[in-house]
Amino acid sequence: MEFSKDTVYLDTVFTNIGSSTYSLKVYNRSNNDIQIPSVRLALGNNSNYRLNVDGVAGKEFENVPLMAKDSLFIFIETTFDISVINENEFLYTDAILFDEGPKQQEVQLVTLIKDAIFLYPAQNADGTKETLLLGVDEDGNEIRIEGFVLTDEQLNFSNDKPYVVYGYAGVASEKTLNIVAGSRVHFHKDSGILVGEGASLSINGTISLDTLLLENEVIFEGDRLEPEFSEVPGQWGTIWLAPGSTNNTINHLTIRNASVGLLVEGDPALNPPKLLVSNSQIYNSLAINIWVRSSSINGENMVLGNAGNGSLVCENGGSYSFLQSTIANYWSNGFRSGAALQISNYNPNEVAGANGQDLSASFINCIVDGNTFLELSLNSNGINSFDFSFTNCLIKFKDTNNQFSTDPLYDFDNETYYNNIFLNEDTDFLNTAKNDFRLGDSSSAIDKADHATALLVPLDILGIDRTTEPDVGAYEFIAVEQN
Repeated sequence: MEFSKDTVYLDTVFTNIGSSTYSLKVYNRSNNDIQIPSVRLALGNNSNYRLNVDGVAGKEFENVPLMAKDSLFIFIETTFDISVINENEFLYTDAILFDEGPKQQEVQLVTLIKDAIFLYPAQNADGTKETLLLGVDEDGNEIRIEGFVLTDEQLNFSNDKPYVVYGYAGVASEKTLNIVAGSRVHFHKDSGILVGEGASLSINGTISLDTLLLENEVIFEGDRLEPEFSEVPGQWGTIWLAPGSTNNTINHLTIRNASVGLLVEGDPALNPPKLLVSNSQIYNSLAINIWVRSSSINGENMVLGNAGNGSLVCENGGSYSFLQSTIANYWSNGFRSGAALQISNYNPNEVAGANGQDLSASFINCIVDGNTFLELSLNSNGINSFDFSFTNCLIKFKDTNNQFSTDPLYDFDNETYYNNIFLNEDTDFLNTAKNDFRLGDSSSAIDKADHATALLVPLDILGIDRTTEPDVGAYEFIAVEQN
């Protein structure tokens, strides 16, 4: 017999969580029908692997027919309780044995099992799950979401083990969720974090030495660890900073594969702003990387990459300041209707002007780019203030049909809005498909940043000094080979 592989790697799974189903194909290349006397797991019934041989589940099989020039499928799964060996990681192995004695053939099975801290809503007496109250609708009916309130003992995430969250983990009023450098948080489908009224979020990542491992970064992603899920958007919900939450700070955080990376709502006049965020990257969101609704954010060294709609969407007014940030959307998973950067002083889902809010937005030394012609969208209701400015920014806005030629908001010669703008110049990112927005050696962003602003953010997102000849965006170009 021949096999499609000599070792089946079931990739990494969390303790007590079932793996994906993996397949092995067995071939009979001969001209004769054969019968395999036995197909079994080496550890027998004690194995934590499970097999399905031609539609039959089990761990041991006898007299399995395999026709001439034909093949059969074997499907493999596993679930393992790592607590029985008291390890944080364990390489679990077994083998599928075909026949026995001198004719025996085998295929190895390998799985890395990780221990984790699981956080999830309690189950009520009637079988329903615990929920969080979000508010009431127009008819006075409660709006709830599956979730739970973190206890005081759960409010300090460490980097000892990864966390796996089911439902929304709520932070109560007057409480702060603290997450230390190197923490890994995995979210199940439709899960996330909800920072409620009077609550705060503090994420304290630091610069990593390894740009691939990101050992000191805080990373939020889905709970499917198999490689085929590494770039699948929409695997989990969002990090939700609800109206009334305050003193939210984020440093060195990576958010990937969410539905909405960060949802920030309310409190546009807070001082300091509702969210201070720096040295962070958010990408591969199904809808929007940062969605802000009438709120306030100060951001620096931000990389807001590919998303199904916008990389940064600021709606219904608010107060926003972004320095040395890269806002670039090269989404390739389907049609994208929204610009990379969208700014408005009203709710686009309502009649313009009906419930508008004043807007103030400033972008200095930023890149606004993407794979469509118009990557900047500005929408004012003409009633509320709409104050915005771009200084030393690269902006992609190719109005080939002159659709906006008479719109004063897109008059790039108007110094009220635009100063030292580099319009439609080549950003030369290294690999937009993989959200690698470091600069290539022909990038127009090199050496074009406002020097005084660069001194306010003296290190780029990777810790590279930018105080001499600073570049536009979150990354400072370095003239060495970059993988």
